[in-house]
Amino acid sequence: MRIIVAGCGWLGTEVARRLLQRGDEVVAIRRGPARAEALRALGVEPLALDLAAPGAAARLPAGDAIVACQSASGEDAASYRAAYLDANRALLAAAARTGATLVYTGSTGVFGQQDGSEADEGTPPAPAGANAEILTEAEALVRGAGGRLLRLSGLYGPGRIGIVERVRSGRLALGPGDGAWMNFCHLEDAAALVLGALDRGTPGAVYHGSDAEPTRRRDVVAWIARRIGVDPRAGPASAGPDRRIRADRTRAELGLALAFPSFREGIEPLLPPRSPAGHRGG
Repeated sequence: MRIIVAGCGWLGTEVARRLLQRGDEVVAIRRGPARAEALRALGVEPLALDLAAPGAAARLPAGDAIVACQSASGEDAASYRAAYLDANRALLAAAARTGATLVYTGSTGVFGQQDGSEADEGTPPAPAGANAEILTEAEALVRGAGGRLLRLSGLYGPGRIGIVERVRSGRLALGPGDGAWMNFCHLEDAAALVLGALDRGTPGAVYHGSDAEPTRRRDVVAWIARRIGVDPRAGPASAGPDRRIRADRTRAELGLALAFPSFREGIEPLLPPRSPAGHRGG
């Protein structure tokens, strides 16, 4: 198959690698020409294109499928609209023109619950904030056109374990609100789920990419602090989502097992080895 990976950054590059490994032809899109050209070494056909620019849909090549991994360039509403509404409109127009399947990697950030409740694939979005409202609108846009939606929880993996430094610095700390649930998804599992949704998903379906063990913030902080040999910090009260993302239905429907069932299995191999004294080096 010829597959377009839009927004071929950290996640998109892993998806592209897997597609190439199984023999697919990949067109990889980045906004910047230099970053697009750098992808050529992977074996993809690079395309520098701002998907939110006027006329972007007409510049998209034909393909059998489109994987939408693009992200916003900033945290303001305009950046979110460009990445998740304007860009998806261009991708959906191209998909309609060529009959391509579209898989959109959305976010569990559409769930703003603060009561620790569960949110599965059938739970209606509860956006808390302007950007989450835009993400919810993007979901409706994609599903209304028959695209497949994969909501991803907090992504981490090789090259992206900022959560460890947040614990080390005290930016992720113990204190008021640390009973809130956190939800994670390793890069490898996220990429496998993208391919599963592409190969075995159904039009308009909602899938979740999240591991099997939502964990309270206090337990995440304490576990990471022990592994890196620091005392867990205490911090001020923090507000934010408090919900447990469930993805059992997704894994059953797509026939996938997690490589990393919890953040512990995923983060442990990414940390420096312990010293003989039981303390981490560095």
